[in-house]
Parts: sequence; C-alpha cells; structure tokens
Amino acid sequence: MVASIAYDCLAMGRLVERHARYRPRHAAVIAPAGEREIRLDWRGFDGYVNRWANALASLGVVRGDRVATVLPNTIELLATYWACAKLGAAAVPLSPLLNPDGLASLLADAAPKVVLASGDQRAMLDATRARGAAGDAAWVLIDSPAAASAADYRSYARLWGEAPDTAPGVEVSADDLLTIMYTSGTTGLPKGICHTHFIRAMYAALCASSWRMTPSSVVMHSGAIVFNGAMTTLFPAFMLGATYIVQRSFDAGAFIDTVERERVTHAMLVPAQIIAILNADGFAPSRLASLECLLSLGAPLHVEHKERLNRLLPDRFYELYGLTEGFVTILDRDDALRKSGSVGVPPPFYDLRIVGPDGRDLPPGETGEIVGRGPITMPGYYRNPAKTAEALREGWLHTGDLGYVDDEGYLYLVDRIKDMIDSGGVKVYPKDVEEVIVRHPDVREAAVFGIPHDKWGETPAAAVVLHPGASVDAYTLRDWINARVAAKYQRVDRVLIMDAFPRNAAGKTLKRELRAPFWEGRAAKI
Repeated sequence: MVASIAYDCLAMGRLVERHARYRPRHAAVIAPAGEREIRLDWRGFDGYVNRWANALASLGVVRGDRVATVLPNTIELLATYWACAKLGAAAVPLSPLLNPDGLASLLADAAPKVVLASGDQRAMLDATRARGAAGDAAWVLIDSPAAASAADYRSYARLWGEAPDTAPGVEVSADDLLTIMYTSGTTGLPKGICHTHFIRAMYAALCASSWRMTPSSVVMHSGAIVFNGAMTTLFPAFMLGATYIVQRSFDAGAFIDTVERERVTHAMLVPAQIIAILNADGFAPSRLASLECLLSLGAPLHVEHKERLNRLLPDRFYELYGLTEGFVTILDRDDALRKSGSVGVPPPFYDLRIVGPDGRDLPPGETGEIVGRGPITMPGYYRNPAKTAEALREGWLHTGDLGYVDDEGYLYLVDRIKDMIDSGGVKVYPKDVEEVIVRHPDVREAAVFGIPHDKWGETPAAAVVLHPGASVDAYTLRDWINARVAAKYQRVDRVLIMDAFPRNAAGKTLKRELRAPFWEGRAAKI
C-alpha cells in the first residue's frame, strides 16, 4: 500500500533536460537574440538554460528567491523562465512598458534577488533605482552600447559565458513557486498571482490535450510572453518537446509570413491581433493553411469577427475564457460554429457555478457571477492575504465576471461586473452594445463604457477604431448604433473615433483610461 506520493517528478525544469536527452536534435526554440534570430535544438537550449541557471546561482539566487525581468520577447527572457525552474526560484516577468513608479512598486512587492533588463532601457531603470526599488538586488543588463559603461550593472553575456553548462542540481518540489504573474491592472492595482510547478504542469497537460498538440507541433507566439496567456501554449509546447517560436513583437504581416514559412501549427492571439490579421494586406487563407489551432483569449472576440474567422479558416478556432488566478473554460473547435456566442465549458477536473448576489446557485439562463475551481487555481496573491481572501472563498475563485450557462452547460459571458453601466437603475452590459457596433462596415473595433449623466447617473459612450480609409463621422455612427440597439437605455450618448485604443502588455483594451477623462470632467461632447 502506497502511503504518499512524491511529486518532485513534476518539477518543470526536468522537461528541458528530458528533451535534451531523448530528442536532442529536434528543433526546440526560435527566438530573438539582439538584432538577430537564434535557433536552438533541445540539447543546445538545455545547455543555454543551464549556463544562465548557474550564473543566477553565482549572484546568490537560491530556491525560493525571486528573479524579476523587464524584457521584451528575447531568448534571455525565455531562458530565465527555465533557469528559474531548475533553481526552484520564481520568475517575475514585468512589462517593459511600465513607467518608473509602476515598476518600482512591483519590485518593492516582489523583492527580487536579481533584476534582468535591457540595456536600452537605462534611463527608465536608473529612474526606478532612484526610487529605492530592489536596492539589494543584482541588476543585470542584456548587453548593448548603453550597458558597456554601466559600472553598477552586471553583464548578462559575461555572466552567461563564464558559467558552466551543466545542470545546477537543485532539488525542486512541485509546491515551489515557478512564476509570480502581476495582474494586468485593467481594473485596479496589480497583484502578484502565484503559480507553483504543479499548477504549471497542469497548464501543460490540460492545454496540450485541449489544443490537440503533439511533439511534432510548431507553436508560435507573437505577443508579449510576460502575459500569462502566453503560458497556455508555451508550457504545453515545452512539455511535449515541440518547436516553440517567439517573435520579437506582434506584426500582422510578419505573423502571416512566419506561419507560411515555418509551417506553424498552433498560435495564440488576442482579439485585436486576430482582427489585424484578417484585415492585413497580405492575408489569404491559403497562407495560414498549416494552422491547426488558432486560440483566442484575453478578451471576448465579438461574434461578428468570430464568424468571419470561422468562414475563412474553418475548423481551427478555439476560444479560452479565463483568469490568471486560475479558472478557465474552453470553446473547442468542434463547437465553434454551433456555440459561436459561447466561451465553452470547463475542462476535465474543473467545476463551474453561476451565483447570485446572495451566493446561491442560479439555474441555466440566469445571469450571475462566474465562480470556478480547478487544478490551476492559484494558492493566493503574493504577500497579500486580504486580496486572496476576497478572491478565494472556500476554495472557489470569484471571477468578478458576469455570465450564464445554457441548458447544455455552455458558458456565455455577459460582462465584467466593474464594467457594467448602471443607467437610472437599469443594468447596461457594454458587450451587448459592442456586438451591435462592430457590425458597422466601417468599424474595426469598439469599446463601450459608462460616462456621467445628470439625469441617469451614467450612460453608455462608445470609442471606435475605424478601418483604414473609412469616412463615417461620429454623429452618423452614433445615430446608426442607436437605431439598432435592442433597448433605449442601450443608446450611446456619444462616439469617440480613435486611431488606436490604449492597451496593456497583453493587448487588452484599457477601458479605465477611456473612462477617466469623462469622470474627471475633462472631456467635451462630440
């Protein structure tokens, strides 16, 4: 009789070592390295990661420490994830788009042993350090002309080059933290979400199965890999020993070119990127013929765009609804047309509930808060028990999102509770109005949010991004929208035509930045 089970076999760093042993010459990683592109097989990538793990250890990093990165998509960022996995340290990926105050606050919370950043960011880094952030940390720069004269920074290339390429030999547990992902900040102050090796192993296993991924797959990511959504394809690719391509940044034309050239089979995109690809000059379905899985996540993809995608690229579309805190539902490609308005069902080993304000479960068809649990649910926010208690109640993650299930159990998103507009006591869900707006032939993207109103308290307003060459004006578009919404209370008070929406590193639209000028009394009517 087995009294207990040791889970040390779930230490994620062992994946790279495994592939280096059993499929050493299989293409592992294609990634930016300075101005060039580096291609490594599994043996080469394992040696690269070992060097960096040993270099981090020489800087004092031990099991349980944190290593922060402030990097764009690079081989160094990718290697840091796996070096931390081998050391039992937690990687803390931070967006290079942060300002010094924002970066300083996150570093103060994470208290890293090492901060790894680009030498091209010296001015921002110096301003951050002047605020006293991570004063005890070793600051390491990816080599650049700016880094050459940085006496108070360490050189990544020198540290990496002087370290041995042998495995560091640290005993790592499945319960050790592997990543701390700071929330995108779309609704408030960021919080550090903790993920253990066990949780990331569950990401790998569940997502590999869900996306029908195999060791022969070619997986590409072109958004920021500091965004947790990237992990839904990164970890399964590394579990299977597939080929993983990370692009420097998203560009619709470059995405199409790379899919065609490298015969990419799996890609994850946020809705804004999908829309950009469908409208790119070089887009043709035949150029993306190798794709077996095109995964959308990060925000709802409006039905208008979803149906167009399924017409042009059938039998490839998957949609994931989820929170970094650890609950997901998946719309499988086989259900993409039959349930096009849905975001799918919970994967195996997950539970989903829809609850009312009083905490009781609601029947199919009734809207309430989405609540869930499963094997990727976080243990909590880093050093933040109060916020942890708000989010996790009796093991259930309260998402702050509104939705309902149909008679078959498929989940339909209504909106975020915090985005809901209360207009004279009537609930207005922005997503309902956005679905109408994107049907206009001149509109590429839409975002609806609440603005102050003397009589109703607040009322809907819309921001739109038009297709290139479109000429519709704000007044005409407002009248078109208001003639088509289902109810008078959904009518928009004004329309703002913008060149682009404010977004975070994940590509999510920052509605709070669209709302803020109105509530601060600075915006004028159209």
